[in-house]
Amino acid sequence: MSSNLTPLVLIPGLLCDDRLWAHQKSVLENSTHICIPDVSLDSSIAQMAERTLDEAPPFFALAALSMGGYVAMEIMKKAPERVLKLAMIDTMVRPDDEARAKARRGLLTLSQLGRFKGVTPQLLPKLVHPRCIGTAIADTVQEMAAAVGKEGFVRQQLAIIERPDYRPLLKSIVVPTLIVVGESDEITPPVESEEIHRGIPHSRLVVVPQCGHLPPLEQPQLTTLLLSRWLEDS
Repeated sequence: MSSNLTPLVLIPGLLCDDRLWAHQKSVLENSTHICIPDVSLDSSIAQMAERTLDEAPPFFALAALSMGGYVAMEIMKKAPERVLKLAMIDTMVRPDDEARAKARRGLLTLSQLGRFKGVTPQLLPKLVHPRCIGTAIADTVQEMAAAVGKEGFVRQQLAIIERPDYRPLLKSIVVPTLIVVGESDEITPPVESEEIHRGIPHSRLVVVPQCGHLPPLEQPQLTTLLLSRWLEDS
């Protein structure tokens, strides 16, 4: 791998922190600067984008998962000239439908009433492939959620509920774009990534087998390989 790759910004998703990207960071930091912003501190996608831009190098490659993908879209709206490459992982660009928004508001209410439980064993099967249940991967998912905590979760859900529709932005994206999705993702299923792929000219779509919503954790070697090749491609 080249030792002078484009600096890389990695944006975590809801209830995730830098541990989401542990494998990618351990491999790629040998050849490029890596920045992982904390997206649990702000209560709007726009504020998360501003924080990321403040912490990022002047020009960078941008990879983001799930909620992080909304932040990536906001960055592409605010400062597209700074982004040299884009990777969208298990995310979507359309706003929530009413059923999804209602579910989020319900979780928000429970959390505000002091009933935040993080990622429970009941929720895990929606997040990761069945083969990951009962493994260190599942432990990491639960530990990240506990670290973000109730206040961070409330801020993130408020931001997600209020996010705009990013579909009109897709056709304006001209940087090399990689789209990755877990084959078994129930949170943002492959149809969402297919929509992004259709909308961004010359983008590449990869469906990851035996994988749910979190490829960087569930299929770390493959995710790192995909990002390495994406960074190296001219």
